[in-house]
Amino acid sequence: MAVTVRRQRPRRLACWALMAILLADLLALSDTLAVMSVDLGSESMKVAIVKPGVPMEIVLNKESRRKTPAMVTLKENERFFGDSAAGMAIKNPKATLRYFQHLLGKQADNPHVALYRTRFPEHELNIDPQRQTVRFQISPQLQFSPEEVLGMVLNYSRSLAEDFAEQPIKDAVITVPAFFNQAERRAVLQAARMAGLKVLQLINDNTATALSYGVFRRKDINTTAQNIMFYDMGSGSTVCTIVTYQTVKTKDAGMQPQLQIRGVGFDRTLGGLEMELRLREHLAGLFNEQRKGQRAKDVRENPRAMAKLLREANRLKTVLSANADHMAQIEGLMDDVDFKAKVTRVEFEELCADLFERVPGPVQHALQSAEMSLDEIEQVILVGGATRVPKVQEVLLKAVRKEELGKNINADEAAAMGAVYQAAALSKAFKVKPFVVRDAVVYPILVEFTREVEEEPGVHSLKHNKRVLFSRMGPYPQRKVITFNRYSHDFNFHINYGDLGFLGPEDLRVFGSQNLTTVKLKGVGESFKKYPDYESKGIKAHFNLDESGVLSLDRVESVFETLVEDSPEEESTLTKLGNTISSLFGGSTTPDSKENGTDAVQEEEETPGEGSKDEPGEQAELKEEAEVPAEDTSQPPPTEPKGDATPEGEKPTEKETGHKDEAQKPNEKGEAGPEGAPTAPEEEKKQKPARKQKMVEEIGVELVVLDLPDLPEEELARSVQKLEDLTFRDLEKQEREKAANSLEAFIFETQDKLYQPEYQEVSTEEQREEISQKLSTVSAWLEDEGFEATTVMLKEKLTELKKLCQGLFFRVEERKKWPERLSALDNLLNHSSMFLKGARLIPEMDQIFTEVEMTTLEKVINETWAWKNTTTAEQAKLPATEKPVLLSKDIEAKMMALDREVQYLLNKAKFAKPRPRPKDKNGTRTEPPVNASASDQDEKVIPPAGQTEEAKPISEPKKVETRSEPTDTEPLELGGPGAESEQKEQPSGQKRPLKNDEL
Repeated sequence: MAVTVRRQRPRRLACWALMAILLADLLALSDTLAVMSVDLGSESMKVAIVKPGVPMEIVLNKESRRKTPAMVTLKENERFFGDSAAGMAIKNPKATLRYFQHLLGKQADNPHVALYRTRFPEHELNIDPQRQTVRFQISPQLQFSPEEVLGMVLNYSRSLAEDFAEQPIKDAVITVPAFFNQAERRAVLQAARMAGLKVLQLINDNTATALSYGVFRRKDINTTAQNIMFYDMGSGSTVCTIVTYQTVKTKDAGMQPQLQIRGVGFDRTLGGLEMELRLREHLAGLFNEQRKGQRAKDVRENPRAMAKLLREANRLKTVLSANADHMAQIEGLMDDVDFKAKVTRVEFEELCADLFERVPGPVQHALQSAEMSLDEIEQVILVGGATRVPKVQEVLLKAVRKEELGKNINADEAAAMGAVYQAAALSKAFKVKPFVVRDAVVYPILVEFTREVEEEPGVHSLKHNKRVLFSRMGPYPQRKVITFNRYSHDFNFHINYGDLGFLGPEDLRVFGSQNLTTVKLKGVGESFKKYPDYESKGIKAHFNLDESGVLSLDRVESVFETLVEDSPEEESTLTKLGNTISSLFGGSTTPDSKENGTDAVQEEEETPGEGSKDEPGEQAELKEEAEVPAEDTSQPPPTEPKGDATPEGEKPTEKETGHKDEAQKPNEKGEAGPEGAPTAPEEEKKQKPARKQKMVEEIGVELVVLDLPDLPEEELARSVQKLEDLTFRDLEKQEREKAANSLEAFIFETQDKLYQPEYQEVSTEEQREEISQKLSTVSAWLEDEGFEATTVMLKEKLTELKKLCQGLFFRVEERKKWPERLSALDNLLNHSSMFLKGARLIPEMDQIFTEVEMTTLEKVINETWAWKNTTTAEQAKLPATEKPVLLSKDIEAKMMALDREVQYLLNKAKFAKPRPRPKDKNGTRTEPPVNASASDQDEKVIPPAGQTEEAKPISEPKKVETRSEPTDTEPLELGGPGAESEQKEQPSGQKRPLKNDEL
C-alpha cells in the first residue's frame, strides 16, 4: 500500500503543476485577445484583425475605406497618413514620402536607390555615414531613415486596428515580398520594433495569398496533389508562385490540408507604378507641346505639376482597363493653365510594350525553380491590382497556354486575410483549424571555412570548404547543426549566400552583398584543455531559419564524451515527478513527438569543398563519424518536415546549456540515441553499468555582419524615442484641436439659444446681455489669439463660459423634465393607493400583511402627496427666472422611496404561504361548488375487498410539504393540518374544490 501512495504523490503534484501552468497561460492571454495583420504593399496597405466575435475582418480607415495609401507627409509640426497624406502629395510633394519600401535594406550605391532618385527627384536623399544607407531629408532638422518612415506607417496601421477592435493590439503578422533577402527582412523587423509591434511572423505575401485561397477551399483539398500558380503583379513588383495543395497526415491532428511552395519567380521592378510613370511622362510631353510657343518652363521641373500628372496617370490607367480611350484633364496644372488630352488604350500599350514583354519572365523562373512543366499546372490565378490591365492578361494567357485565367480570389485582400489567419493560428488566444504551411527558401545559404591540411609529409596547405546550410526551395522554418571535427583551437567561419546563378546581372547588383556574416569563435582551445581525458565530438554550431525567414546563430558548443561506470540506483521521487509531468504534457522526446516537424535539427559534418580529394585516412575518419552523407554540397532539400517521419539526417535538438550528463545508446556512427527510448529492465541495467557521459562547453561567439549592419541599440533607442515623441505631439495636437472646436461650438450654440423662447422665458434681459457680452469677448479672443493658445487655456475659457451659463441651462432643463416626472409620480401614487386599499380588504383569516406594514405604506403615500402639493404650490409662486424649488432629482427620490415600500409588500405576497384553516367541528364534508358536473358529484370510491368503507386507504406523501415556493404564475397550494384533513376525505384522483376566498 505504501508503494501505491508513493506513486500517487507525483501525479497529484503534477496535476497541481498543470493547473498552475494553465492559469498562467490564461492570465497571459488577458491582454492578447486581438491580433492583426498588415499587408504592406508598395502603393497601399490593407489591415485585418481577429478578435473574439470578429473573425478575419478587414479594418476600415477613418474614411471608411478598406485600402489605405502607404504614404506619410512629414512637416515641422504635424504628420498626415493615408488619404490625408495622398491629398498633401499635391500641395507638398517633397514632404510626402511614398514607395519608401524600395529603399529598405539597401546601401547608397544600390541601383534601386538611383532608380528611386530618378522616379521621385523631389525627394532629397543623404547618406548615413555609419551604415552607408540613405535617409530622407525633409529639412535640416527633419531627417528620417526608411525604417523610421515604415515604423510610422506601421504605428498608424496599429491605431486603425485598435480603433476598429476597440481594444489595444500589439501582436501582428506582416507581409513582405518573397524576394526580400536577409537585410531587407531585418529592416522590416526593426521598423516594427520602432512601432512597438510584436511581430509573430514575417510571412511572404505569396504564401499569405496561397493560405487564404486554401483556407476557404479546404473541402476541395484531398490526398491528390493540386498544383496552382498564383501570378501577383502589384504596384512595385511581380511575383509568380507555384503552390501544391494536398492533405497530409500529422501526428496530433490526423489528416490535414497542406500547402507547399514549390517554385518562385519574380521581377523587382515590373508593376503598375512603372506603367503610371510611362503615362506620366507621356502626359508631360503632351502638355509641353501645347505650350511650345509660349516660352514656358518644362512641366517636369515643377514637382507639384508632376505630382498632379502622376495622380491623373493612375486614374487613367484604371479607366483604360475598361475603356478604349479616355480624356485626361487636370485643372490648373501649372501657371493656372488647364490640361486636357485624349489617350487611347493602344497608345498606353505602345508606351508599355517592353513591360508587357517581361510578363512571362516570372512564370518561366517559377517553373524552373519548381522543376515542373506547364502541363502540371492545373490553374493560374491572378492576384494584385496591375493584373487588371487587359494587355497583361492577354500576354499571360498566351504564356501559360490555358483556356482562361482564374479570377476567383479577391486580388486586393487575399494576402491580408491569409496573414491574419496565420496570426490567429500563432496567437495563444485563438484556436483555428490546422493548415500546414511549408514555405520555401528563395536564396540558398551556405557555410564556408578554411582548414590547414597536410597533403605531403611536412607540406601544409589551406583548403577551402563549403557546406550548404539551407538549399534553394528547401522548407523553413528549420534548424540545422553543423559539426566541425578537426579544430582544437579558435577559428573563424563565414555564412554567405549560395549559388545565385538564377538571378540576372542587374538583379545581382540590386541584391547587394552576397556575404552575410563572419563568425569568430573564442574559447575552443580552453574547452579542450578543460577536458583532456574526454573524447571530442566536435564543435557544434546551431543555426535557426525562423518563421520569418531570418537566419540566426543560436549557439556554438564544444561537445565531449567519455564512458563512465554507473551503478543502478532506484529512481528518486523528483525524477518520478518529472517523468509524470512529462507524460501529462505528452513529453515524449522521440523524434516523432515534435509538434512541428520543421523544428527537427539536421546535423552535418564539415566536408571538403567540391572537387577536392582527401587522403584515404581522412575519408575513413569522415565516414566513421559522419552523421549524414557529406560528399555532395548541393544536397536536395530535406523531406517533408511536418509529416510523421523525421527527415533523414535530422534528429531532435539537443538542449545542452552547460555541463550535463546524458545517457545515450552506443552507436558506431556516433549518433545519439533517442532520449525518449524505453528504459531497459533492471537486469539489463546490472549487466551494462557503463554509460556515456556528455559534457558541453559553451563557446564564445563574435559576429561580424557583412551585408548590412543593423542599427546599434543606442541608435535604435533614439529612433524609438523619436517616433514616440512624434506620436505624443500628434496626440497633443489632436487634443488642442478638440478643445478649440469644443469652445467654438459652445459659443455658437449658446448665442443661438439666447434667442429661443424657452431660454428667454427663464432669464432676464440683463442676464442674457451679460452672457452675450462674455461670449463675444471669448469669440474675439479665439479669433485673434486662439492660434497661439494652449490646450489648458482653451479648456479654462470653456469652463468659465459653462459656469456663467450654468444657471440658465439648469432652469431650462428642469422645466423640460417636470411634465414627465410629475406624471410618473401621479401614476405611482394612484397605483400605490389602490394597492393599499386592496390589501386592507383581505379577510383577517387570509391576511399576509401586518398592520405596521400597511400603516407604513399609508404614511409614505400621504407624505408624498403632501410634499408634491406643497412644492408645486411654492414653485407656482416663484418667477421663472429664479432657481426652482421643484427639482427633478427630488421627484425621483420620492418615487424611489414609495416604490421601495410597494415592492417590499409585493415580494412578501409573492412568496408568502397561506395560513392553515381550522378543522370543521361537525366533520361534514365541503359542499361541492355549484358549477361542478354531475359526474363529479356522483363519483364514489369503491373500497377494496375486505376493507370497510370507513377504512381509508393509505394516502401518498403530500407533495405540498416538499414543494419549492410557487412562482407567480402558479396557484398557491394550501398546507397545514386543516387542509390535510380535508384532502384525506376527497376521493382518489379528485381535486378539492377551492372556495372563492381562497387566493
